[in-house]
Amino acid sequence: MANPVDQEIRELVAGQTVPTEFLKTVAARGDAPALNWRNDDGGWGTWTFAEYAQKVAQVAAGLDAQGVEAGDRVVLMMRNIPQFHLLDMACYFLGATPVSIYNSSSVDQIAYLAGHCQAKLAVAEDNSFLARFRPARAKLPDLEFLGAVDGDGDFDLDELMDNGELDLVAAASKAAPDDLATVIYTSGTTGPPKGVQISHFNICWTVESLRRCTDRQVEGMRAISYLPMAHIAERMATHYQGAFLGLNTFCLPDLADLAATMREVKPNYLFGVPRVWEKFHAGVDAALSADAEKKAGFDQAVAAASDIVFDLVWDRATDEQRATYQALDSQVFSGVRALLGMDEMQIAVTGAAPIPPELLTWYRAIGVPLSEIYGMSENSGPMTWTPDRIKPGTVGPACPGVEVTLADDGEIICRGGNVTSGYLNDPEKTAEALDAEGWLHTGDIGEIDDDGYVRIVDRKKELIITAGGKNISPANLEAKLKQIPLVGQACAIGDQRPFVSALVVLDPDQARAWCEANGVEFTSLAVLADNTQVIEIVNQGLEDVMAGFNNAERVKKVTILHEEWLPDSEELTPTSKLKRRGIHARYADEIEALYAP
Repeated sequence: MANPVDQEIRELVAGQTVPTEFLKTVAARGDAPALNWRNDDGGWGTWTFAEYAQKVAQVAAGLDAQGVEAGDRVVLMMRNIPQFHLLDMACYFLGATPVSIYNSSSVDQIAYLAGHCQAKLAVAEDNSFLARFRPARAKLPDLEFLGAVDGDGDFDLDELMDNGELDLVAAASKAAPDDLATVIYTSGTTGPPKGVQISHFNICWTVESLRRCTDRQVEGMRAISYLPMAHIAERMATHYQGAFLGLNTFCLPDLADLAATMREVKPNYLFGVPRVWEKFHAGVDAALSADAEKKAGFDQAVAAASDIVFDLVWDRATDEQRATYQALDSQVFSGVRALLGMDEMQIAVTGAAPIPPELLTWYRAIGVPLSEIYGMSENSGPMTWTPDRIKPGTVGPACPGVEVTLADDGEIICRGGNVTSGYLNDPEKTAEALDAEGWLHTGDIGEIDDDGYVRIVDRKKELIITAGGKNISPANLEAKLKQIPLVGQACAIGDQRPFVSALVVLDPDQARAWCEANGVEFTSLAVLADNTQVIEIVNQGLEDVMAGFNNAERVKKVTILHEEWLPDSEELTPTSKLKRRGIHARYADEIEALYAP
């Protein structure tokens, strides 16, 4: 039986494409700010939507002059800069398909990705990116041109924009709803990257579904774009929603600048992977640690607010509870939000990996409206989400128009207008992911409560099966391990082992704060990992956080590693998901030592 909301959205977006919806926004909000970037003098430069559109017309004319036609693929490799939006949007007005790849891609990865999508043209940000593209070019017979935003390519952006202007209104018809809008390559944690095909219809349907998730007026909201545009989360959060809904987007090329930019921009809307939210929390914790009395008072306020905040969210709070929370907020939490740059936040979202429920509760307690979203590239980003009536430990109910249920083995499956048609040039993998009835098989094991809220148990392929035959969720254990003082990251080990162990990594901010509070000179995480006091704190914390697990499930031993895991490395994907195979391979000796007699 057809989902009535799905059908309603399908009828509403019939005939729409990315170009048509962008032009509607330009017509309605031409004078409003659209894209911002940091100037050399430290201030912000801004393009309005009208200026954004004019520059898209110039870039489109330039790409047209380079021979880009309907159906062609254009690879983009650049940081979060406003020029990305121009190039990506311009492709749609030619009926072409822009494909963004990760900035860290090696020569071999560039050759694979650009070759797999048969790119005709590529644009890199600068000479440092071109240096990796050029060796790959010999393996790319379809690649006719290699340009740069600012570099020594076949052309640069200024040259590209010196070809007049394309008539965007006339050109908008070159893209049809079922045309391939973009290809999102999976991060490759379970094998070679797969190219998820996202159509114009998928994008238009998904933006409308997300719009219906909240009654807030999102037009004009300030947002920060800082995660890779090669990932569906950032592409949907600020690029497509920015173009469709009129967001005021601040482009941030360097993640290291996020904390300072938050305080300056005061975003109304922010998407972040769990590690981003963990870092903000660690920063607050570290700052408060310098004053034990102040920290104790703050922690007591958070505990008191945690008992109230979800009664407020679910409209069941008493007048006394409301008064108590208002007092806590004005006396304690409002100042912390201001220091974080979150004092004007209206929508805060975490996704792409699990977040500890306790951390989500902490943000809600201090008045940051954080909510968890769940989805994947194969469903254009969102599958379940609510920004308001949340339940920590769940990822919310199905988004409007999306059907979500469980297969016989507990696997979460979904269908709706956001679901991909399949993987580019890979019918075998497509058949594994999509069944005959249109259900997308996520690979995640889950549960659904009576209110329709989904809880993720774990990845089917990542469940630990111990030597004793016990099936254990590593994600649940890892979330608890990150509650240990000083621990920032963790990876549970135990497949075909006699017991579960873990590798843990110290959090740099908390480590420095601990050193300062305890009169220890901070030199490096490596030195601190061997500090007997730190080892004792972690081992005691292990006992505490494992108390709620039975003997077969709990982590028995941990090893503190000597370095932080960084995004886009052997250990983490660009969005900070664990690369378990990479971790197991790199730390094979440390793992074996955990099980040594």
